[in-house]
This record gives sequence, structure tokens and C-alpha cells, in this order.
Amino acid sequence: MWRYAYPGSEDEAKANISWQLVRRVLAYARPYRKQITIVLILILIQTVIGLLTPLIFRQLIDVTLPQGNAEQLNILALGLVAIPLFNSVIGIIIRRLDSVVGEGVIYHLRYQLYAHLQRMSLRFFTNTKSGELMSRLNNDVVNAQTAITDTLIGAVTNTFTVIATLIVMLSLEWRLTIIGVAVLPILIIVARRVGKHLRQIAREQMDINAQMNAMVGETLNISGALLVKLFGRTELETQRFGERASRVREIGIRRAVLGSQFWAVLGLTGVIGSALVYWMGGHLVLAGAFSIGTIVAFSAYLGQLYGPLQYLVNVPVEFSTSMVSFERVFEIIDLPVEIAEKPDALVLNEVRGALIFDHVTFKYDTDAEGLLTEVRRYGRIDNVTAVLSGGSGGAARPGGENGAEAVVTHQARETALEDITFEIHPGQLAALVGPSGAGKTTMTYLIPRLYDPTGGRILIDGHDLRDVQLESLSDNIGMVTQETYLFHDTIRTNLLYARLDATDAELVAAARAANIHDFIMGMPDGYNTIVGERGYRLSGGEKQRLAIARVILKDPRILVLDEATSHLDSQSEALIQEALERIMANRTSIVIAHRLSTILAADIILVIDRGRIVERGTHAELLEKGGLYAHLYETQFERSSEAAHPTESFGD
Repeated sequence: MWRYAYPGSEDEAKANISWQLVRRVLAYARPYRKQITIVLILILIQTVIGLLTPLIFRQLIDVTLPQGNAEQLNILALGLVAIPLFNSVIGIIIRRLDSVVGEGVIYHLRYQLYAHLQRMSLRFFTNTKSGELMSRLNNDVVNAQTAITDTLIGAVTNTFTVIATLIVMLSLEWRLTIIGVAVLPILIIVARRVGKHLRQIAREQMDINAQMNAMVGETLNISGALLVKLFGRTELETQRFGERASRVREIGIRRAVLGSQFWAVLGLTGVIGSALVYWMGGHLVLAGAFSIGTIVAFSAYLGQLYGPLQYLVNVPVEFSTSMVSFERVFEIIDLPVEIAEKPDALVLNEVRGALIFDHVTFKYDTDAEGLLTEVRRYGRIDNVTAVLSGGSGGAARPGGENGAEAVVTHQARETALEDITFEIHPGQLAALVGPSGAGKTTMTYLIPRLYDPTGGRILIDGHDLRDVQLESLSDNIGMVTQETYLFHDTIRTNLLYARLDATDAELVAAARAANIHDFIMGMPDGYNTIVGERGYRLSGGEKQRLAIARVILKDPRILVLDEATSHLDSQSEALIQEALERIMANRTSIVIAHRLSTILAADIILVIDRGRIVERGTHAELLEKGGLYAHLYETQFERSSEAAHPTESFGD
């Protein structure tokens, strides 16, 4: 394994790059072996042709001009034009092939990263800021590809250039060659000392950029912007962003200054080497050891030598910097998939809809394993950690299903669900009732396998969910959450997300069943109306009816619904209730019930409190027990209004 140390740590600036990592990086170049080979060949041709120019200058100075050979002068002048012209054409071809390789590597890295993120569990996303993911998908992926397209290819070609140039220089004058390369140790020392600081700054710069991107993602989406405006925190958030942006600016300046110092020292070293060559070469010319043309040609070769040498000295710096980006990308790709599918997973066909919870226990995992490494923060405590109910304060309710005599004041606890056991037969309606935070939503998240139980098992038609193919499980389960999410796209696109091959007739039928068709047709663009960011151009009731229409179009065998409508007007509430009654017909339905009409229609009512099923039965049976259900019923309703208003909210 390999890692990069932060400044000030004991292993500061130590980058342990294993051959395994290098092979893994090179694997991304394997599909482009043909293009890379052609690029290398073309660069070698460029190098060889470039070596001819100094020889032309020597011929001009030592032979052509002294002899007055006009014909040869014309040919050499034509050569001085033809060589750069030919190299320019080759350069265009190289740039084309190099961009194919570079963009291809970016594509494969980005695709692999996104595909892996899609397989991550819900826990990963609740513990990770989307801005940091965007930073790795964009900045880090782009920076990583330079290790292949620039550093590795450049290292090979510049190595050949150095070798070829040295051979020619040695053939011209071995003494000047030795003087010319005598400055190489200085280059190496400078590169090693400055290079480690550049690696540190590069890693810190990526982290700070990720922090800034995370803040942008949180405060500039529609929900974040609304929250900022409602609480009047525009100036505060602008100030916080300014602080992060200033850190990005400062570290960018540090990197630019250090980089310029690095290249200035390298350039100065090259100047010293050139001066030594001219000094000694001048004395040799005065002594008649060789001609003026030779020293001119030699000085030109020296320029061609120092450029590649400086590049090669800087290769470890550039390669290590690129590896920092690869590290950040690989960190996500290497994260284990918590909700994994077995190789021989069962495909669900002709699902009846029998659902069993068999002694299910669930605890939200707060361990860092399986999550991104913590990014260092500055000026604000904003590390992301899972929010758990902690402690056991307050009066505890006796366990079991015999009822309870007191209502606890809160639902704080460490284990979200404990020993949940029940069975729902095909076509039945089960209503989940209980105080807020009791664990109802957590139970519904386990059914489509957004999480796996910590203990026990969940079965559909007798099959453990862990043995079922995830796609077929998703195909047979439809879920409508209280908070409806819509893409910033048309109504048609949002509905078709449930079934991509649905016809217009099926689309309209689903919308009619959800009581939303007439509203859609009243819009200027009908089904092609843009709903806005997260559907914020629509009301809460309209969004919920679209969500219901989307599930109707999916036509699942099992429905999981949160029918909360307390924040809606009475007309929207009635339309949604009617749509829910249609969609639940002849399907197995698990509903977090907030309305008495749904509870009365339920085949079984499960009363949840502090992660346990404390009561179960029908409405009448539970009232007779006089436990928590009866308490919720009495506190939520006035007996006199039950008959007149059977659709009142309940158990919110």
C-alpha cells in the first residue's frame, strides 16, 4: 500500500508507491497501447530530426559560408525551414493521439468511479458530502490521467532524447559533454528537496478544493439556498465561502511560487552549465582545438539536453502529484460494496408478495470503515458523522406487545430496530403506526434492501432478500417517500424513469390513476413541462401525485408508502388519498399510516415504539388493549369527530 503524509507528521513527505499501484495505473493505458506506441514513434522521429538542426548550423559556419557555396547555402536554408515544418505536422498528429488517450483515461476512470458510487449503500451517501464526490469525479480524475498521458510518455521520450543528444555531443567533443552534464547532481538535489514540498501542497490543495466544492453543493442546491434565505444567513454563508475560497487562493499561490522557484533554480543551473561550456569551449577554439561551428552546434545541443534533463528530474514530482489524485479516486473504487449481490442471486419471477420479518434487528453503523477518509477542515466543525440517537434518557417503556402504561418523552436509542417479527400475506395492507422516531421509516428502508439487517432476515415469497438479485427486487417493489424527489427535467421524463419503455397511453393512464393528468394538461407544455430543481416548481401535493403516478407506471407487486399529507391542503389530500386507494388495490402494501381511513382499512396494524413492535392487531383489537395505540388515538382525535371526519391525520 502507499500513502501521502501531511506536513508535520512523522512520515512527512514520504510517498511509498508500490509496483502494484503502478501496474494498476498502467492498466488504464492498456486499451490505448496502439495510440501510445504511435505517439512514442512519432516523438522519436521528431527527436532525431531535431538533432539535425545544430549540425546544419555547424556546416553553415565552418564550411558553407567560408567556401562561399551558394548552392549548399540554399539547401541548408531550405532544411532549416523544412525541419520545424515537418515537426509541426507531426506535433499535430501527436496532440490528436495524446488527447484520445487522455480523454479515454478520464472517461474510464470517471465511468468506473460513478458506477461504483451507484452500487454504494445509502449509509455511504448519508455520511459523505456530495461536493467531495464531485471533486473526485472532476478534478481528481482529470489530474490523475496526467500520470499516463504526460508523465509516463514524457519520461520515455525525454529519456530517448537525452541518450541520443549525449551520443551526438560525445561524438563532437567529449570534454565539453562532461562539463555540460556536471551540473546534473545540482538538478537532482533541487528536485528532491522542492519536489517533496510540492507533493504536500498538491495533496492539501485537493483537500481544500474538495471542502469548497462540498460547501457549494450544500448551499447552492434549491434546499440549501432556501434554508439560507429563510434564516437570513446569506452574509454568513458568503463569509464562510470566502474563507474557503481564500484558502484555495492562498495554497494556489504557494504552489505557483514554489513551482516557479523550482523551475527558476533548474533554469539557473542550466545557465551555469551553458556558461561553463562556452567558457571552456571558447578557450579551446582560441587554442585551435576545434572550430567555431562546433561550439555553436554544441551549445544548441546543450539546450536540447537540459530541457529533457530538467523534465526527467521533475518526473518523480509530477508522477507523485498525479498519484495523489489516483489515490483519491482509488479510495472510492476500493470501498467495499455493503449491499452486495451474490454471484448466484435468485431472479424474482411472478412475485406473490408474501413478506416476512424474522427477528430483525438493525443498528445504524457509525464506523468509518467503508467510508471516505476524513478530510481535514479549517475554521468550522463540519466533519460528517452519522446522527444517532444516543443514550437512554427518559422513562423506558416495558418491552413486549402487552401494551404500555406510559408514553416516553423521546425515541433516543442506539439500536434502531430490535427483534422485529411479523408476516404480511399477499395482497394484505399493513399499517405502521407509532411516535416520530420509533423506527417506521427504517423498517421500510430494509424492504427494498437500502440497508441490510444487523440481525435476523427478511423474506419475500420465502426468499431471503440477501439471496435475491437486486434489480429484480427493485422491479417488484415500489416506494413512495414523504419527500418526493424529481429530476430537473420534464414531467414525462420523470414519469418514464419508472419504466423507460412505457407508451404514451400507459403514461396517461398512470397519471389519471394518480389524479394528476388534468393538472398536467393544464400546464403550458403539458407532459413536456420542466418541473425545476427537485421539482420545486410544483406544490407538495402535485409532487406527491407525480410520485404516485410514477409508481403506478412501474406496476410493482409490493408497495411501501409514507402517506403523510399533514402539510397539504384538503383538496390535494383527498386527491392523494383516492390515488393511494387505487394503487394499493390487490397489492401487498406496507404503509406508514397517518390517516385514520388507511388504518381502518389495514389488515394488520403494527404499533412501533423505540424500535420494537409493542402492539399488533386491528383497530378495534388495539383500542381494547388500552395501550400505546389507544393513547395515540385519544390524543390525536376527538371522539365526536371520528364519524364526521374519518380522514383525519393520525400518529404523525
